Amino acid sequence: MANRQLLHIYAIIFIDVIVGSAVGPILPEFVKGLERPQLWLAVGTALFLGMQLFSAPLLGKLSDGYGRRPIFIISAIGTFLADCLLLPVRVGYYFANRVSDGTTNGMYATVRSAITDISPKESLFKNLGIEGAIISLGFVIGPAVSGLLLTTFDVVQGDQARVVAIMAVTLSSVNMILSWTLRETHPNPPGITTAALKMELANSLDVHTLWTRLLAKDRQYPGLKILVMMQLALTLSTGYYFYFVTFASFGALQMDAKAISYFFMYFGGLSVVISYVFYGYIADRINQRLGIFWFALLGAPILGSYGLVGTSVLWLYILVTVDCLTFSLIQGLIEGLMAQLTSDEDRGEIFGINQALQGVASFVTTVIFGALSLIDLRLPFAWFGTCLAVVAWLAWQRKR
Repeated sequence: MANRQLLHIYAIIFIDVIVGSAVGPILPEFVKGLERPQLWLAVGTALFLGMQLFSAPLLGKLSDGYGRRPIFIISAIGTFLADCLLLPVRVGYYFANRVSDGTTNGMYATVRSAITDISPKESLFKNLGIEGAIISLGFVIGPAVSGLLLTTFDVVQGDQARVVAIMAVTLSSVNMILSWTLRETHPNPPGITTAALKMELANSLDVHTLWTRLLAKDRQYPGLKILVMMQLALTLSTGYYFYFVTFASFGALQMDAKAISYFFMYFGGLSVVISYVFYGYIADRINQRLGIFWFALLGAPILGSYGLVGTSVLWLYILVTVDCLTFSLIQGLIEGLMAQLTSDEDRGEIFGINQALQGVASFVTTVIFGALSLIDLRLPFAWFGTCLAVVAWLAWQRKR
């Protein structure tokens, strides 16, 4: 039964991340008529990621008090409504979508709690590693699905945004059904008072309070803080997933939605194969912290080199191949190690704090790469590579 529940949760995650990232190649269509469109894309991304600052801890706390299933259902409905806002291809609806979808995206604290609820200790690392891999892969599989759709039906330039938005609405409706049919993984939840919810919301908006709560949890679970710090540095570097569409669309490559989708089709397919082999047969057999160190150390120059490809599509594909073998494997390793430092009583809270801090990091990196892109569209990749080098340094410190 636990295996069925696990597969059920993986299916929900898989569809959710595909929906969230499939719209990436079409987002330039919403802002192309504005001055400095790369800046407005960055603003939309900042709104999307920044909303998690308060929603992740709140949803995590609610899932501890009322169960995981209600949060899955609420988030699925919210994503469906947010995707409907993309059907009119207008800039105002784009920003409304970013706010709405960013709020429900805070459910991933609940996702990690649900997986941990039903995972035996010996399978915990592997199961959460797969979840992390699915999320990472979603950033590339979603645009690949968009590419297949646009290619199969030979959709012309002016209709591409609406067609992809319709696909997103359709898939998010499927996720509402899957969420409704999910069996509860956290039976007999104790409930939570209104006062406690208000306090959680107030605390989630205070970064200093979030960090203080993390330090308290680190005293309870030694080693948690440095794992969260690695996660935050990784989040700063994964801003390149959100920035790539801007770079490819408005930079020297001048790629349209189809060309971007073709690139992500390759990226996604290769990532699926490599991640399956790695998390299925290798991740449990290596020193995970040492693995994070080497993947980050080797991946840092790769991220920096994206900005140097110029007009060469060949070099772009070479770099992304190495990316799949290094940087793309780190997320699942960190989440697996973190999950081992939780308990049934506060799992949702810990994952919620972590995701909220990730929301802060995502907002910060979006502001930074948005500002750097105004100077030169290549500069943000130097920032992303530097942040990944920090992950390597933190992993080395933890190893010592």
